[in-house]
Amino acid sequence: MSQMQEAQEHPTAPQGGRQYGKFQNDIYKNGIVNNAMPTVTTDPNKLEAQARHHLGVTSFNYVAGGAGEKATMDANRLAFRQWKIIPRMLRDTTHRELTVEIFGERHESPVFFAPVGVQTIFHLDREVGVAEVAASIGVPYIMSSAASSTIEEVGKANGDGLRWYQLYWPHDDEITISLLKRARANGFKALVVTLDTWALAWRPADLDNAYVPFAKGVGNQVGFSDPVFRRKFKEKHKKEVEDDIMAASLEWEADVFSGKAHTWDQLEVIKKNWDGPILLKGIQHVDDARKAVEMGMHGIIVSNHGGRQMDGAIGSLEVLPEIVEAVGDKITVLFDSGIRTGADIIKALCLGAKGVLIGRPFVFGLGIAGKQGARDAMKGLLADLDQGMGLCGIRTIADCNRSMIRRVQYGGDVKSSY
Repeated sequence: MSQMQEAQEHPTAPQGGRQYGKFQNDIYKNGIVNNAMPTVTTDPNKLEAQARHHLGVTSFNYVAGGAGEKATMDANRLAFRQWKIIPRMLRDTTHRELTVEIFGERHESPVFFAPVGVQTIFHLDREVGVAEVAASIGVPYIMSSAASSTIEEVGKANGDGLRWYQLYWPHDDEITISLLKRARANGFKALVVTLDTWALAWRPADLDNAYVPFAKGVGNQVGFSDPVFRRKFKEKHKKEVEDDIMAASLEWEADVFSGKAHTWDQLEVIKKNWDGPILLKGIQHVDDARKAVEMGMHGIIVSNHGGRQMDGAIGSLEVLPEIVEAVGDKITVLFDSGIRTGADIIKALCLGAKGVLIGRPFVFGLGIAGKQGARDAMKGLLADLDQGMGLCGIRTIADCNRSMIRRVQYGGDVKSSY
């Protein structure tokens, strides 16, 4: 074989890895051959507006709104604008490898469906529909405790897909333990304990319409289907949950969104009753990250709940590097809050996150076109990630590192979108 022939050889496509970037070609082909345009816009700055057109006022406000004046939402987007990718040339990135290993499980990519509650208010396909398409595209599904589907329904819909369970932590330990048992029995591999939502924040978009879906039983299906909660409700009220949805809703909310905070020592109950990986979601301070390590947690999710809880809080990406530096070699660090593009994912990975959670983009897709819309919104992000890696000279997720980005602050860098 000649030197010229050797020089022209390229690595073969990764064995078993999905070629997410192919979705871009599929869009062009479908448009050229079938004159069919994308149902869900591929423009991240138009996605929210398209969803607004399809959703009712209260449903749209619930997903698009944030705490207070939405300063934290602004901070999340602005934080991404302060980091710039430095593309490298003449690297053979013809084929990219997006697979990662997290907690001993092989993932097709470092991307997760974030836990989002009450999905039935966006489309009747709700959580079961999204869990189904999550499995079909190889993206792990994190189920919310505030779901409008039961744990059993989501587990069945997700089938052989990889799924985690997110816990809004009740103060009643017996109910907490029951939820954990049900999640494990239905194939949920890891537990995500959300720390920042023991009470609902001041959310003007919801307050101005006096809208909280849980008050009328929407998003309480996990609780309403729980045998321990049902037994305790019947003992107290002498009737079934279905006989008085309002009373049952108040009872469930009083335990889950009680306004009473948990403390670090209470994590022992979780540790004793969950035999898989445990992650704490809502970590923003390096000392809390260190405490999570001290408490024997397996992972943390650097997150400010997408700006939905504390107004005026720091952007999650802003604190990611210092948290990774402090505990990244001791605990798995994932990232959530503010991702809207493939470039955003690359930046978070380069700053040390092992994986990222996507929330609003897939929910907007769900509102636009049901489960297929959620699928296409996520496939678009994955294609953008795949193509972006190739164009900036990154072949594998392991190649995402600090040498690929630089902090650059331009006066004109303002938010691109929520």
